[in-house]
Amino acid sequence: MTKGKLNSIINNKCPRCNEGDFWKIKNPYLNIFFNKGDNNKNCSICKLKYEIEPGFFFGAMYVSYALGIGIGVFIFLFLFTLLKIKSLGIVVSLVCLGVLFFAPVNYYLSRLIYINLFVEYNKKKLE
Repeated sequence: MTKGKLNSIINNKCPRCNEGDFWKIKNPYLNIFFNKGDNNKNCSICKLKYEIEPGFFFGAMYVSYALGIGIGVFIFLFLFTLLKIKSLGIVVSLVCLGVLFFAPVNYYLSRLIYINLFVEYNKKKLE
């Protein structure tokens, strides 16, 4: 697969070298429940410090919000149009449950997307 931002996000890789792992555990659910959602502090290959500055990942909340809205809208459209569920109470309940179910994936992806906004892929793996 080609190297770059999409590879980094999909395959849990360092945004700079696309080789070292960003998360300690690749499965978002296992990472949240057994590892408290901690990511590696540095890339094992290019030594990039992932938390660029204190509180850097607070900005990932905006990405998480957008992903959560996207997941909710997708579930709503799926239930309302494809499954033809017309009861608003049932649709809203299922959307809320769906967003909660995908919360670990949302957390996992939002941090990867956010750091990829600020760190460029570099073939030379500069330190």
